[in-house]
Amino acid sequence: MNYSFFDFLKLVGSLGMFLYGMKIMGEALQRLSGDKMRSILSAMTANRFLGVFTGFLVTAIIQSSSATTVMVVSFVNAGLISLVESIGVIMGANIGTTVTGWMISLLGFKVSISDYVLPLLGIGLPLVFSKVTRRRSLGEIMIGFALLFLGLDYLKASVPDINSNPEILEFLKNYTQWGYGSIILFMFFGTLLTIVIQSSSATMALTFVMCNQGWISFELAAAMVLGENIGTTITANLAATVANLSAKRAAMAHLVFNLIGVIWMLIVFKPFVGMVDNIITTNNGASPMVEMTAVPIALSMFHTLFNVINTFVMVWFVPQIKTIVVKILPQKESEEEEFHLKYITTGLLSTPELSLLQARKELQYYAKHSIKMFSFVERLMDESSDKKFNKLYAKVQKYEDVSDEVEVVIANYLSEVAQGKLSDFGRHRLRAMLKLVSDIESIGDCNYNLARTVNRMRESKIVFPDKIRAKLDLMFRFVEKALEEMKANLEKDEKQVILAKAKEIEDEINNYRTQLRSEHLENLRKGVYNYETGIVFADLFCECEKLGDYAINVSEALVEVK
Repeated sequence: MNYSFFDFLKLVGSLGMFLYGMKIMGEALQRLSGDKMRSILSAMTANRFLGVFTGFLVTAIIQSSSATTVMVVSFVNAGLISLVESIGVIMGANIGTTVTGWMISLLGFKVSISDYVLPLLGIGLPLVFSKVTRRRSLGEIMIGFALLFLGLDYLKASVPDINSNPEILEFLKNYTQWGYGSIILFMFFGTLLTIVIQSSSATMALTFVMCNQGWISFELAAAMVLGENIGTTITANLAATVANLSAKRAAMAHLVFNLIGVIWMLIVFKPFVGMVDNIITTNNGASPMVEMTAVPIALSMFHTLFNVINTFVMVWFVPQIKTIVVKILPQKESEEEEFHLKYITTGLLSTPELSLLQARKELQYYAKHSIKMFSFVERLMDESSDKKFNKLYAKVQKYEDVSDEVEVVIANYLSEVAQGKLSDFGRHRLRAMLKLVSDIESIGDCNYNLARTVNRMRESKIVFPDKIRAKLDLMFRFVEKALEEMKANLEKDEKQVILAKAKEIEDEINNYRTQLRSEHLENLRKGVYNYETGIVFADLFCECEKLGDYAINVSEALVEVK
């Protein structure tokens, strides 16, 4: 078998196509992530058991657990489903992939999703040139999906062709006499082989060949199947390399779930293999320990029983798996997770009053991230590194885009709640919330305007004199106080909200704005700074004053509920 440098370049190019397809699809999904798609996915993953069923069904249909987990990573990356919801789907995918094993052993064929790549490209390409944004995004999703799986197909074809040369593996028969050590060795070999070939199904087919040739026993073939369960997680982790932290955690959850399953299976391995043998022989079948022709059915049964039992045990420990994954992939101080809906992703609750409480929690969460945006602006003012500045500025832009989307989703949700029967207090609360969501979104707009002004200041190489910068810093402190007071009032019951402190801070901001405006004209007259610098300075403190107005509007809306 010859494997040249050119073959290696094809392998790298295939990986590049795979990752690029993932990137295009993920970005297009984010643009298309409207209410309908979010609500459909939320309904399909509303609890962990529905998630498991969804994962099983999708994988059984497309016959690729890799395809399912890559799509799950895309959905998490786009904020359409949460990490916890994704874990259930991934568990179901593990059961779904066993259907492929039965098809190989009983029917000897497997549908290849890459067969649909060119039709997808044919449908998606015209949509990309559409003037309608939703159609264009849909076309990009199709093209990204096609490139992703075309890349995956090329990736499988670009690795050394072990499928056509199974005799390469004949040396393994020399390592079958080490007892439990051989089981561990062949499990690791199954993992490595699946990573190289990029297909657990292909590895299983090779395992059948090795058994038929008499190189390994059924017991060692089962150990290789365990390894395949670990190796198949590499595809989702590859896809997550270009995704956000939540998507990386979803891919890692796949690995953790499979690793835990393999560990407990190794503890009960010999009795479990014996149980599979008993099931087959009890039903008048030949023992896979003796007759090699019985191995395919036995391996499929082993694979199915292992994944079904593992899923139905581990499905009760989804929160614990999430905790493990978060510890493995902690959030760095330099990174902030993108914010998405947290409380109202699963539709209306049983009563309108409960739905209002859910919406209130979402508004509190929404406000926290608008406040976080202001902290980004403050960091922009002090950032000297161009790379870090651009990354932070891009994050503010991203938050602004998501803020606009979240405003619409919350407002639509509240409109649906309004259709139900509400108490008088509930109706007052709903009207206040509709005001709140608009004001919180306006705070996000102010933050973005501030960031744009700071960016303009940086591009024009404007530097404030120390005295002027100190005045601006004081205005920022006043705004911080206003936002913190707004946050504190949002977390209180409406009947406990008192406006006195919020009004006091608002008066401080207004008075200081008036003072700075007066001083600004005097500074221009005296030549303390030039006109361009003065315009930027005035834009910043005026936008801060506007932001303070929206902050007190929130507190006033809460008081109106009383």
